Amino acid sequence: MYAPSFDYHRASSVAEAQKLLAANPGAKLLAGGHSLLPVLKLRLAAPSALIDLGRIAELKGVSAANGGVRIGAMTTHAEIATSPVLAKSCGIVAEAAAQIGDMAVRNRGTIGGSVAHADPAADLPTVLVAVGATMEIAGAGGATRTVAAADFFQGMMTTALGDGEILTAVWVPALGAGTGAAYAKFAHPASRYAVIGAAASLTVKNGACERAIIIVGGVTATPTALPSVAAALTGSNLSAEAIAAAAGKAAGDLTGDLMGDVFASSEYRRHVTGAYVARAVAAAAARAR
Repeated sequence: MYAPSFDYHRASSVAEAQKLLAANPGAKLLAGGHSLLPVLKLRLAAPSALIDLGRIAELKGVSAANGGVRIGAMTTHAEIATSPVLAKSCGIVAEAAAQIGDMAVRNRGTIGGSVAHADPAADLPTVLVAVGATMEIAGAGGATRTVAAADFFQGMMTTALGDGEILTAVWVPALGAGTGAAYAKFAHPASRYAVIGAAASLTVKNGACERAIIIVGGVTATPTALPSVAAALTGSNLSAEAIAAAAGKAAGDLTGDLMGDVFASSEYRRHVTGAYVARAVAAAAARAR
C-alpha cells in the first residue's frame, strides 16, 4: 500500500524541529522510519507533515556523562550495539540492541524512534526500565525535563511525551560493583520482535542477592515488573535451584490483559515467560559475581 500524502521538512536543530511541529498541526517526527513508515503504508496514520530529524547532530552519539552513559535519541541500534562506552558501563543495553531486527534495521533504526513508538514487543523499553534509565525531553518553550523509564511507557504505543515535545536522549546509569544485568528473549522468527523479553538486574554481596529487578516485555502493553520473582531472589544464593524456584513465580505476577496473537497466545506467553526470566537471571548472576 501507499502512504497518504504529506509535506516533508528536514530540521537542522531541535529548536527548528519544534518550530516545524508548532507550524504543522498533526505532523509526525521521523527518526529511522522503521516503525512510522509501515504505519503510514497501512493508513493507520495520516500526518499532515513529516519532520525529519536525521541531520540533527546534537541528537546523535554515545558518551559518558554524570556517572553513566548518555545516548542521543538519533543514535542507531548498530552504534549502540558496538559502543565500547556502553559495553564498559551498562552492557545489557548494547546486548539488547544487538538483538533488534536484522543488520539493515539496526543500521537505520534509532533508540529514540523505538522508545517513542513504544511497541510492546520492542527490546529496548524492557531493558531501559530494568536498569533505571531516564528520558531527556525538550519542550516547546525550550525547557527540558526528565522522566524515569518506568514512568515513560504508559500504555500500548503510548508514552509520557506531550504535544510539541521531542525525546532528545536516553541516560543510562552505570552498573555498580557487584551488579550484573542480562537480557534474554524469545524472538519472533520473521520480525525478531520479542514474543517474550526478560531483563534482570541483580546486585550480589557476600554471595547473596542483595537487590533484584526483573522486567518483562512482549507479554503486556508496557514493560512489566515481576515483584514476586524479585522478592524470591533477594537474599538467596542464586543457585540454579533458587533461580528456578523464583522464575516459577513469574506467571503469578502476570495479571490483567496479556498479549496474544496467531503466533503465541496469551496463555502460552504466561507459561513460557518463566523460562526466559530464568535465563536472564542466571546470566545476570554470573556477571554480578
